[in-house]
Order: sequence, then C-alpha cells, then structure tokens
Amino acid sequence: MIVVEGKDDTVAIRRAVGADTIETGGSAVGEDVLRRIELAQERRGVIIFTDPDAPGERIRKIVAERVPGAKHAFLTKDEARSKTGLGVEHASDEAIRRALEAVRTPDQANGPEAEGEIEWSDLLEAGLIVHADAARRRERMGELIGIGYANGKQFHKRCNMFRITKAEFAQALEQMEREGLQRT
Repeated sequence: MIVVEGKDDTVAIRRAVGADTIETGGSAVGEDVLRRIELAQERRGVIIFTDPDAPGERIRKIVAERVPGAKHAFLTKDEARSKTGLGVEHASDEAIRRALEAVRTPDQANGPEAEGEIEWSDLLEAGLIVHADAARRRERMGELIGIGYANGKQFHKRCNMFRITKAEFAQALEQMEREGLQRT
C-alpha cells in the first residue's frame, strides 16, 4: 500500500503502477487514517510517498513515527514540479516508477536513532550543515543518495536510518563537486 496525500496523487500512482493507496487527506493526518496505515503495514507493508515539500515531509514524519518499518519513496522537486504545481500528482509515470524502484527501508533492528556510518562531522566537512549553501547541498545530496531533502538534523537521521554508507556518501559528494557544488 502506498501512502499519499490526496486523490490526485492516487490517480497518478494508479496511472503509473496500478497500486493501492491510502490518502492522508493532507497534513492534518487523522487518527482513523493512521490506524488504517498501521493495519496496512501489518497485512501488506506500506510505502510512504509524499510530496517533496514541507507539508509532505511533515506527513512523512507523522506516519513514520506511528508506523515503524514503513518504507520510503522520494521524488526530487524537479521530478515533482509542473507548470501548475509541485507534488506526486505532477510527476511523470517514469519518475513515479523510478522512485518506487528505489524505495528505501529504514534500519528497524537498530531504530531510527541508531549510530550509522555517517557522522555529524561528515555532514560538516561536506558542507551540508553550517555552510552558506548547506540547504541546496543537502537537497542535491538527498537526490543523489535517494533520501530526499531534509534539514541538517533530519538529514543525519535519515542517513543512519537508511544505512547510507561512507562509500555512497563519498560518491555522491564527488558527483556534487563535478557538478560545481564545491564545499568551500
């Protein structure tokens, strides 16, 4: 089951992959919706697939905290943008399929706060925090490693939750530098 924000997202998902969805009805996720998502996780498994914006991230966080083990699919802002808006409903069928093929699973055995390979100092050295261009750098790094955009603290948490390796991190950092996103 794919958790989306609204009816237009459901239409886009069904058009691209023909999957079942649960709609949160926006960022005010109700208790009844959370119970349905919990049941879906128990019976079938859940993929959280929200818009790459602040309300979408808020919904992702609410659902992930309530439904441990839910998987995550991410679109970049460019993939989710059209002339009329930003969201899953604006993404191409190909972008939706790519995001679902690259779904990420959190590290359940060690919990969301587990120590991982990526340390806070790695984010600092990479210019992903305390840097004039940190937000743009985190956005691009999130695209490259497939964990979406987040603020510094959440980005660090996601790196560890999704077990991003130092090698993956370094490869993405090299790509960013080839693209001209320098650390200094």
